[in-house]
Amino acid sequence: MDQNAMPDWEKRFRAPRVSLPEWAEDAPDRSLFVSNATGTFELYAWDRTTGAQRQVTDRPNGTTNGTLTPDGQWVWWFSDTDGDEFGVWMRQPFAGGEDEPVATLPASYPAGLAIGRDGTVVVGRSTDEDGSTVHVVRPGGGEPVEIYRHSESAGIGDLSRDGSLLVIEHTEHGDAMHSALRVVNPDGSTVAELDDSEGGTKDLGLSVLGFAPVDGDPRLLVGHQRRGRWEPMVWDPLSGTTKELDLELPGDVLAEWYPDAGALLIVHSFQARDELWRYDLETGERTRIETPPGSVMGATARPDGTVEFLWSSAALPPQVRSTSGATVLDPPGMKAPGSVPVEDAWVEGPGGKIHALVQKPQGEGPFPTVFEVHGGPTHHDTDSFAGQPAAWVDHGFAVVRVNYRGSTGYGREWTDALKHRVGLIELEDVEAVREWAVGSGLSNPDRLVLAGGSWGGYLTLLGLGTQPETWALGLAAVPVADYVTAYHDEMEALKSMDRTLLGGTPEEVPERFEASSPLTYVDKVRAPVYISAGVNDPRCPIRQVENYVERLEQRGHPHEVYRYDAGHGSLVVEERIKQVRLEIDFALRHLPGAAQAPGAAQG
Repeated sequence: MDQNAMPDWEKRFRAPRVSLPEWAEDAPDRSLFVSNATGTFELYAWDRTTGAQRQVTDRPNGTTNGTLTPDGQWVWWFSDTDGDEFGVWMRQPFAGGEDEPVATLPASYPAGLAIGRDGTVVVGRSTDEDGSTVHVVRPGGGEPVEIYRHSESAGIGDLSRDGSLLVIEHTEHGDAMHSALRVVNPDGSTVAELDDSEGGTKDLGLSVLGFAPVDGDPRLLVGHQRRGRWEPMVWDPLSGTTKELDLELPGDVLAEWYPDAGALLIVHSFQARDELWRYDLETGERTRIETPPGSVMGATARPDGTVEFLWSSAALPPQVRSTSGATVLDPPGMKAPGSVPVEDAWVEGPGGKIHALVQKPQGEGPFPTVFEVHGGPTHHDTDSFAGQPAAWVDHGFAVVRVNYRGSTGYGREWTDALKHRVGLIELEDVEAVREWAVGSGLSNPDRLVLAGGSWGGYLTLLGLGTQPETWALGLAAVPVADYVTAYHDEMEALKSMDRTLLGGTPEEVPERFEASSPLTYVDKVRAPVYISAGVNDPRCPIRQVENYVERLEQRGHPHEVYRYDAGHGSLVVEERIKQVRLEIDFALRHLPGAAQAPGAAQG
């Protein structure tokens, strides 16, 4: 299509984008990034010394999971089949060459990877049969040695710089929402344990932020929730000491090391926006690193003292910037058009104040409105650039995104409120925001669309059945539709999460699974339903979607289903555009009187 004739919403998807470059620790001029420059998200190697960039992977369904060896000589990438997330690790020389497998291990779901400077490789795996396992491959090859196994979810956190210590993040206590940490020797023998959940009796979790990046330093940077939110602390597993860092910042605070381990790069997230700080570990001095208002999707401190970060806002597309003032990576070709900024709404809800982000088209309301609920559920919407909400605004819709209970970013209690009455709790918050949107004059009560992908798709189908008089239309992408069947078919790590959320298996707590399953309420659905699903999806498997669709068909209920040959979403730009176009077309056909911006129906 001629670029001049292309609608803005398509340009936002087609415009080349890049991720924050990862750099090799011992060769910082060698970097790896992800880009959609070819129309599919793939890995690219970048030699900063020469400026040369090279596409590393080239697969029909794209590739985003990769890393560099510490010396920058190799690119490692995860090879799955048709987006099913089940596969093996491969490697390719940084300068180019043939791919080769890196360990004689059967295919699995990835559960972390750590590469030592001496060539030692630690591979984390997860399968339905074996649970979580960790394997060590010594330099020079040989058979991998299994050093860890457990039925609950676990994965590799990090390997110390000298390769003497490995940290495993695990949920052996059975609470998949709150991990514990175990530092082990390369043979698997335990060095130290850190478990704030006290065996699962407390809702406190830990996360690995990384070992100190200097030789002989065993300190581990850890995220903790001891004061009701994510904050960093330093743990020395050899001495057993911990040092909490009270940074006096509201909201979640995470960090990574500066290369000399004398300071931390702080990422502070508060009310759907981010800011950066430098924290000196010796003096405790905190220095603001200036970034524009919006969201920082990644940041890294370079050996020269500069900080590179990936930034965007709802109005402005992503940019990879440096504190030096330079643009780090500027992809060639078409630039994405901007969109409208978000406005904040705070609404009293049954569990406390709910934060929602609102985008409005030109003109006066009330508008047809898309309530786009995020996935996760342990995630949250931010003031960042997103093609799908912008597309709805272009077509005359207001967009409301709700950070419901269960979302991250608003404290541990808000996230942990999502238990047992799964799905129903989130929808109570969506309903409270809906009442505000209608009462404020923003939204037309007769033209409300409930939409979302993954967990958001699940909430969409559940909301259509439990709030049938509220919604005029439902758009569910890669959803959980039949919770019991989904549990039995999904990947093992998600089974563990579901047991935590619902308090057991479908056999142990059948009433909870029934109350939280969209299939239970399918006969009450009144609104037309659009569903898209990946036939290779390991997270929201296709069989449970088909069970829901069959019930709609038996009722003769208006619905459309789009099945595509990929997994939990697509990394192919044309496929993603097709899915958005189908959703918009469905809405415009089934939502009488929906407003539409001039020329928005193109494409």
